[in-house]
Amino acid sequence: MDTFQALVARQDGDRIAAAVETLQESDLPPGEVTIRVHYSSVNYKDALALTPKGGVVRDYPIVPGIDLTGEVVASSSDQFAVGDAVLAHGYEIGTGRHGGYAEYARLPADWVVALGSLTPREGAAIGTAGFTAATSVQALQRHGVTPQDGPIVVTGASGGVGSVSVDLLAAAGYEVVASTGKPDAAERLRALGAGEVIGRLPEDPDAKPRPLGKARWAGAIDCVGGATLADVLSTVNYGGAVAASGLTGGAALHTTVMPFILRGVALLGIDSVQMPIEPRRALWEQLGGPLKPRHLADISRDIDAKDVVGVLDAVRAGNYSGRAVVRVADGF
Repeated sequence: MDTFQALVARQDGDRIAAAVETLQESDLPPGEVTIRVHYSSVNYKDALALTPKGGVVRDYPIVPGIDLTGEVVASSSDQFAVGDAVLAHGYEIGTGRHGGYAEYARLPADWVVALGSLTPREGAAIGTAGFTAATSVQALQRHGVTPQDGPIVVTGASGGVGSVSVDLLAAAGYEVVASTGKPDAAERLRALGAGEVIGRLPEDPDAKPRPLGKARWAGAIDCVGGATLADVLSTVNYGGAVAASGLTGGAALHTTVMPFILRGVALLGIDSVQMPIEPRRALWEQLGGPLKPRHLADISRDIDAKDVVGVLDAVRAGNYSGRAVVRVADGF
C-alpha cells in the first residue's frame, strides 16, 4: 500500500472540485486500524461535502464518504485482527478526516464495528441511512407507539433513510404511509411495504401553517425537516411521536408549542454521527439479524467510485431515489 487511489475534494475559492488522485500511505490520518475499503455509499452529507458552504467539512482537501466497509489489513488494537471484515460510519469520517471514497482508510479502533453476519456490500447498502432508519424505528417503539395505534407517515420516503424506514416499519407490522415528491417512486415504495403513497407534506405548500391540524398519524419518521416537519408535528395524534433526522427541507423549524402541550406530541431527535460505539455495535448486530432490511437488493444499486460525483450531484438536486452503493475496490 505505498500508493492508492482516492476521490479527493479540494476547495478553490468558492468552488469545490473532486477528482481521483493517487495518495501515499503517509496521507492517511492516525489510527489503530487500517482498512482496505471494499464499499462505501452515497448520503446527503457526502453531497454537502462537495457543496460550497455545505457546512459539514472541517478543512479541505478531504476524501468524502461517511460510510465504509472492508477488510482490516493492519491493526495495533486487540479488538481487531488482520482479515476481519468491518464497517465504520459517522464520527469525523468523510468530514473531519479522510473517508470511504478511497482504497484505504485508517481509523481509531473505537470507531470500528465488526460486520458479523453481513457482507461488506450489505453493510454499505444499509450504511448510515439504514442505521438512521433503524434508530428512528426503535425510538418510536421505545416511546410506546405500536402498530395498533394507527398509521405511521414517513416523509422523504424515496430517499435512503425513508426507503429503509418504510421497509423496517412494514416488517414490524405498522401501517405505513409514504410521503414523497417523486410519483415514479410509488410502485417501489408499495413493494417495500407502504400501504399508501401520498405527495409531499404539507399538501398545500403555500397555505399558512396551522398550530394544530387534523390528527392523522400515530407517529412519523421525518427525513425532511423544515415546513414538512412542522406540518407533521401539527397532525400527529395525541401522545404520538415524531423521529426527526433530516434537513433537506431546511434546518429552521417554524412551529408552535401547541402540538406538545395540547396533544402531548414528542419530538425525538435522531443522531447517527456521535452515538457511542457500544450501542452502535449492538444496533449493527441487530441489523445483521432480526432488524435486517428485507429489500436491500431492491433499494440499492452499485456504482463505481470514479462515477460517484454525478450521483452526488443528483442527490444534492433531489433527483435520486434509494441507496447508491459505491464500489471502491476495483471501482477506480
